[in-house]
Amino acid sequence: MNIDINADLGESFGPWIMGDDAAMMDVITTANVACGFHAGDPSIMRKTVEIARAKSVAVGAHPGFADLAGFGRRRLPGMSAAEVETMTAYQIGALQAIATLAGHPITHVKTHGALGNICAEDESWALAIGRAIKAADPNLLFLVMPGMQTERAADKLGLTSFREIYADRTYDDSFNLTDRAKPGAVIHDPDRAAEHVLRMLNERALISTSGKRLEVGIDSICVHGDNPASVSLARLLRAKLESQGLTVTPFQRA
Repeated sequence: MNIDINADLGESFGPWIMGDDAAMMDVITTANVACGFHAGDPSIMRKTVEIARAKSVAVGAHPGFADLAGFGRRRLPGMSAAEVETMTAYQIGALQAIATLAGHPITHVKTHGALGNICAEDESWALAIGRAIKAADPNLLFLVMPGMQTERAADKLGLTSFREIYADRTYDDSFNLTDRAKPGAVIHDPDRAAEHVLRMLNERALISTSGKRLEVGIDSICVHGDNPASVSLARLLRAKLESQGLTVTPFQRA
């Protein structure tokens, strides 16, 4: 079985540093690069893509809300689906241009933070994201949470999707991510996070904090790059996956 490990990177801004992207890209196989709205800037975007190219890591656009102060994790109400579509297309296009400049074209799109959480539940927003991806390049992959509106939107629009689970986050009973404001939403201990992933892979299911199960396909595992233990977690996780005979490699469409 092949499995991808992805991380949200390029989240520094100017002289302010978020995470150790170079170290993380020694371990992961796919990087979701911030596009300047929730984090990142043109120079950071280019540097991140250049590191990914040097380390043979796939790169994709990671669009979010225009909310640098809130790191894209605050819900911005009142936006129309058309505004979401335009905002997403703008960010995808920005990274496409930077990645072409760096000689390492993007392969996929994954929504960030509050935007991603809303799209997982809201059909109209999920379809808006899908339309933006399709307009930018219909061959781009859509990295989605399994069983959510984003996966259904990809199917409806004829986009190829691949499905991720989170190593360092828990799930509520809707099988969306537990709200970060709630205790236990983020898993900081690498051993516990690895155990969390292996259980979901072995059972081929999302497992909520109350024990509910949703059988799903799993193609990728996300490790957040802004977690202080993220690099240690990624290394431990990759070692455990490979010890069980899995091949860690970027997702490839069939």
